Amino acid sequence: MAADQQKGRLRSGFTTGACAAAAAKGATLALLVGQPLVQAEIPFPDGRRYSFLLHRCVAEQGRAWASVIKDAGDDPDVTNGAEIIAAVEAQPLGGTGEAIAIRAGQGVGTVTKPGLSVPVGEPAINPVPLRMIRAAVAEALHELRQDGLRLTITVSVRDGERLAEKTLNRRLGIVGGLSILGTTGIVRPVSAEAWTATIDAAMQVARAAGLDEVLLSTGRTSEAAAQRLLGLPEEAQVMMGDYLKHALKAARRQGFRRIHLAGMWAKVLKCALGIPQTHVRNGALEVRQAAELLAELGLDEETAAGLAQANTAKEIHQRLLAQGRADLVRAVCLRAKQYAEQVSGLPVSLYLVTSEDGVVEQI
Repeated sequence: MAADQQKGRLRSGFTTGACAAAAAKGATLALLVGQPLVQAEIPFPDGRRYSFLLHRCVAEQGRAWASVIKDAGDDPDVTNGAEIIAAVEAQPLGGTGEAIAIRAGQGVGTVTKPGLSVPVGEPAINPVPLRMIRAAVAEALHELRQDGLRLTITVSVRDGERLAEKTLNRRLGIVGGLSILGTTGIVRPVSAEAWTATIDAAMQVARAAGLDEVLLSTGRTSEAAAQRLLGLPEEAQVMMGDYLKHALKAARRQGFRRIHLAGMWAKVLKCALGIPQTHVRNGALEVRQAAELLAELGLDEETAAGLAQANTAKEIHQRLLAQGRADLVRAVCLRAKQYAEQVSGLPVSLYLVTSEDGVVEQI
């Protein structure tokens, strides 16, 4: 079922929205022909077509439903393996109202904060998935020449509320379940798209809440430590992960006036080195580069040469502190702060989180 099966490559998969569209078409066809189906083929936004196996399909009098098990390929998606369900009910088309109405069922969240692409109070089904569902269902109606019907499609996700606890949905104001996402229908494995979209959405929610400063953090430990110090509103907290440069530029683009930047030593060091994407696979920290930076900041050549043999960034930090060179740790933080201000064009306060217990040094 995955969109990319080439040997030796990470497999692409399908978005929750694509699975919902396939389930909706399968349920619609089952309703119209009066019997369950085993698969459904749907159009994608780029014009390509994909066929989905239906995990379950039931046709009843006046109602049918079908489900698809999401295959996100090799992407570490919390919804991989989730059962996406679409139930369809029909009545004669007449009077006013939508020919294809889409509703949220169990496990699909509701938007409660402004700033997202879906209005407050509406089901958390993004515009592209909505269009995909409508197109798939309209195609089924056309195929069987049943254009005189009005259909109500209810999209659900089995265990969606539980799965949503593993996401940042609550912070974005999506409550009661998951959001139905996707811009292309395809999940690219370990891609930046999901992360950067979440960063942008979180900032839009913060601005819609009237905030003019934002807390960017590289992980939950650094975020919690800085937040204990700052006490900012929940909407101000933006988990940027490894997407440093994107988050810094997005903060300027969204109109914030100040950035609070929190991270542990390895990430702060990469920031000081000007590495825009701080994941190890995209900006591998060369201890030699770190040693060269420290020499530039005032460390003697012999000690710097010794640090160039360190195994990890953490070891560099530990050895600097053991040698009483907290001044160099601070100098690295100042360099990171300068890089962040240069990229964002905004004033930046930097918070170095130096232990799992959340000890913070503010720069």
